[in-house]
Amino acid sequence: MCSFALATFAQQSVTVSGNVKNSNSKEVVSAVSVTIKGSSYGTFTDDKGDFKITTTQKLPFTVVFSSVGYADKEVAVTSSNQVINVDFETKYSMGEEVVVAASRVAERIIESPVSIERMGQAAIKNAAVPNYYDAIANFKGVDLTTSSVNFRTISTRGFNGSGNLRLNQLVDGMDNQAPALNFAVGSIIGLTELDVDNVELLQGASSALYGSGGMNGTLLLTSKSPFKYQGLSFQIKQGVNHVDRAQRSLAPFYDWSMRWGKKISEKFAFKISGQFTQAEDWRANDNTNLLRNNVFSKTVPGDRVSDPNYDGVNVYGDEVSTSMQYIARLAVSQIPAAFLPTFTGLANSVTNQASYNNAVALLGGAGSPGGQLFPFFLGINKGYFGGTSVSRTGYDEKDLANYNAYNVKLSGGLYYKITDKIEASILGYWGIGSTIYTGIDRYSLKNFKMGQYKAELKAKNWFLRGYTTRENSGDSYAATITAVQLDRMWKSDGAWFQQYIAAYSATKAAGAPDANAHAGARAFADQGRYAPGSS
Repeated sequence: MCSFALATFAQQSVTVSGNVKNSNSKEVVSAVSVTIKGSSYGTFTDDKGDFKITTTQKLPFTVVFSSVGYADKEVAVTSSNQVINVDFETKYSMGEEVVVAASRVAERIIESPVSIERMGQAAIKNAAVPNYYDAIANFKGVDLTTSSVNFRTISTRGFNGSGNLRLNQLVDGMDNQAPALNFAVGSIIGLTELDVDNVELLQGASSALYGSGGMNGTLLLTSKSPFKYQGLSFQIKQGVNHVDRAQRSLAPFYDWSMRWGKKISEKFAFKISGQFTQAEDWRANDNTNLLRNNVFSKTVPGDRVSDPNYDGVNVYGDEVSTSMQYIARLAVSQIPAAFLPTFTGLANSVTNQASYNNAVALLGGAGSPGGQLFPFFLGINKGYFGGTSVSRTGYDEKDLANYNAYNVKLSGGLYYKITDKIEASILGYWGIGSTIYTGIDRYSLKNFKMGQYKAELKAKNWFLRGYTTRENSGDSYAATITAVQLDRMWKSDGAWFQQYIAAYSATKAAGAPDANAHAGARAFADQGRYAPGSS
């Protein structure tokens, strides 16, 4: 009985430890797979290149060291507590990277039946871009649309635009689209930069594998396992933007991130990570005059001073427009037929300001029904309005949009190995941010929140996964709708257009040129308008 106990104790005490370094540079190599040959039991080197395996495997056995970009190395273990220091030789062959996007099973990229673009940790770390999401633009066949300093949209197969409905984005197997928007909100919600293991892009139709949103492709973002990547990491990126000072003075750019991964035992590990980015966004200030026709719009000459129907590209609220003749005819329709000859006679008598004032007085004064309707009748009678349309006074985007772009991302996960081949995990990703999205309008996503939470049971050839997505639009708003409603809060469209047209007609009767008459009419109708910066 004692001999049996001693034999069991001896088997349990077999420990192998050591360190892995690059044979050329002598730098430590992290995340190297260290496994016992002939089994799935093993571990990974930490950020210092160290590893340790405790096993009941009977001596002697062989330990296999493997990692992408290095030649596999086998070392025989003949005694307990053996220390192994490995010089890892670099070896890179095109097409040797393992991908899963093509067929949802691990395979070498060279064996993939379709075109796959892949970016590993080394490429992410060395990319000369503000963040890993920008580096995806270097993939072949990819267009990256940047709507804001922290809102980017990936497009493939030529269908570029902001907010791509034709491309799936999966983060650790979870569809990353915002439920209310029906597309992925760039990298605002998802992996922090230090927690990205790899990025794979499947260009082309992939709906059969990843759902109906993959008409033009699927992007897979995979996070790091705490069993493989351990330790505490910090990353700080600092910079400035608006260096040309064309829109504003220099502004700082912040990008801070951290990750902590820890293997508590051979069966249990956890990780937490976070990232904060903040920058002053650029300002859309295109004041070009836009002519809309509900199908194709085009730019035309003119500005707010020269065109009464001005509609600026980045000016909002001036989309509300109407024909002066139309409003005048609506007003004139209220005049009883019996009074039309009187109105006609008075209109024919108007040649200057004095005769206009006299006509209004004969109708009972400016405050009487007749005096209020006379400017509309006069304008039609004299042909003042023609085919001219007029738009409400809009607000520049800089007076509506929130250019303080920021993003906070938090994530965490618990991992438990039920057996050597089955792993259970619980993960959560949460983010909040403010950014600007450009679609059919300019949308300020202000304090936009979204979270994704997943429970998964995974083996080599199968998985059972359940996840939920929670979204809160926060204080988000669309620039055009906001500006239109802001105008209507202080004066209705009907009241504003009537005041404008009546004032224009009265000013024209006094002999003023068109430009002066329009300027005076707008100033009169805009009395009480909410000024930018007021509260």
